[in-house]
Amino acid sequence: MASLRKAAPIFACIGSALVWSSAVADTGDGATVGAKADRCAALVGLSLPGLGRITSAAPGPAELPPGPFGQPALALAPHCEVKGVMQERLGRLGQQYAIHYRLRLPENWNGRFLFQGGGGTNGEVGNAVGADNTSGPSALARGFAIVAQDSGHDNKLNFDPAWGGQIVFGTDPIARANYGHTSLPLVTKAAKAVIARYYGKRPEHSYFLGCSKGGQEGMAAAQRYPTLFDGIVAAAPGFALPRAALSQAWSVQQFAVLAQEQTGKQATVASLAQTFSPASMMLVRKAVLDTCDAADGIADGITTDFRQCRGDRVLNRLQAQICRPGTAADCLTASQVDTLARVMTGPRNAAGRPIYAEWTWDGGIGSPMWSMWRTGNEQLPAFDVALGGASLPTVFSVPPMKVGVSPDDILATQLGYRFPETEAVIYRRAGSFRTSAWQDIAMHSANLDGFFAHSGKLMVPHGVSDPVFSVMDTLAWRDRVVHRYGARTDDGLRVFPVAGMAHCMGGPATSQYDALGALVAWVEQGKAPDSLLATADARTPWPGRTRPVCAWPKIARYRGGDPERAESFACE
Repeated sequence: MASLRKAAPIFACIGSALVWSSAVADTGDGATVGAKADRCAALVGLSLPGLGRITSAAPGPAELPPGPFGQPALALAPHCEVKGVMQERLGRLGQQYAIHYRLRLPENWNGRFLFQGGGGTNGEVGNAVGADNTSGPSALARGFAIVAQDSGHDNKLNFDPAWGGQIVFGTDPIARANYGHTSLPLVTKAAKAVIARYYGKRPEHSYFLGCSKGGQEGMAAAQRYPTLFDGIVAAAPGFALPRAALSQAWSVQQFAVLAQEQTGKQATVASLAQTFSPASMMLVRKAVLDTCDAADGIADGITTDFRQCRGDRVLNRLQAQICRPGTAADCLTASQVDTLARVMTGPRNAAGRPIYAEWTWDGGIGSPMWSMWRTGNEQLPAFDVALGGASLPTVFSVPPMKVGVSPDDILATQLGYRFPETEAVIYRRAGSFRTSAWQDIAMHSANLDGFFAHSGKLMVPHGVSDPVFSVMDTLAWRDRVVHRYGARTDDGLRVFPVAGMAHCMGGPATSQYDALGALVAWVEQGKAPDSLLATADARTPWPGRTRPVCAWPKIARYRGGDPERAESFACE
């Protein structure tokens, strides 16, 4: 599976931690700048027993350039940028592997440490700025020391077109385990050792922030390494990645059947993009809104009470939109409605139970971000194929299977799967793979004993219209946690469904909120977040609209007043 990583996709300083020692207090002259640069450069070549070495250390840039998805340039606070490597080795198929990381050490350190999660198949060292998956100033601007890693493989170096290109790491048991979770404690320990060396003290509080694969990593930390972090934001967690990949292949197959019916030819990524026009997707969205938009007290384009958007009710509305004889515009075909019904239900196992999870009929269905994953468009192939399709055969299967790199090659592989038989590959162990993909990568346990004993705090925001990881899977997991801990659950876990939001971002939603600030306030001040103040961005129909995003199972209900302002709503 993959995500738009990097697409996306505290305020109180600790006085004693602002300066690493009195020896480098800022006197306002150039000597201090030189001393800081010298202290940074002194880290080069530092050997960390069992944790590799520092390969470079120098004053970091003042700005990051604009991103590939339209992100503006980002100014960076003065800091020391450190790069390190560990676990250098020769792996399977002659591939050279290592874990690389980047650590930014701000001059005005606030005494806190943040691990920035990855995304997709990783393989690139993150920017270690902490600007994604939370609004407001970046974590670096707030004074956090921040680390990011590649989880043990390099997308450029570890590339083989016979094995899905950059997915070749799935053929190596160690690389796959590092991707799943084992790199997390190693990089965390290395980063904390460098922080202690640089500032003369260890962090007072440690945090994790990630979405998608980064959310999976946050869940891995909470479940398998419960004392690494005091607080974790695990947004839209891919904590059932192998099962989600099966559901992804199933969905592609359903759209492919529709594409073949429409064209009379074998489906291609180009014909998938033609299965639903933007106008037909807006008919689907209208059917959802007509069904349940007003259930939260106001018809405002956001289906906050998505529990009322039951599939049978929405499908009844869609049936009314089916083209009648003599009409071909402003309507849907029966095959389009049937396809959506199968996609939203998902694949079933031999016992008739979901292999992964069902999907919610939410007001964000049909948004550009939703459609980009499911069907693609004229410019880009469906992300369910191009970004996620190669992972199931290579990363999530034992034994790994070869797959091409072109979108149509990947599509052909996805169309070859048979359900429910294919499910077995994610649980299989064989040869050098002594653990299954599910054991290595899934972080689906409801056992948070160690994390709660550590007084850890876990926040899980999740877009209700996420087409990659179903919010229903996250809510079902929360139910299992509640079954285990009862009323104590809220002491350490809050889940925040974001109506209308797609995968980590986007969609017709109030999707901008300061998750990191809320987490810090919870950990350090005991202010449990009953809601997050969220704002709609400029790409929505209502720029600047605010709403409370309530901790589940409460939802925001309209209580009267200006419907564009959060104070007109209450969590009930």
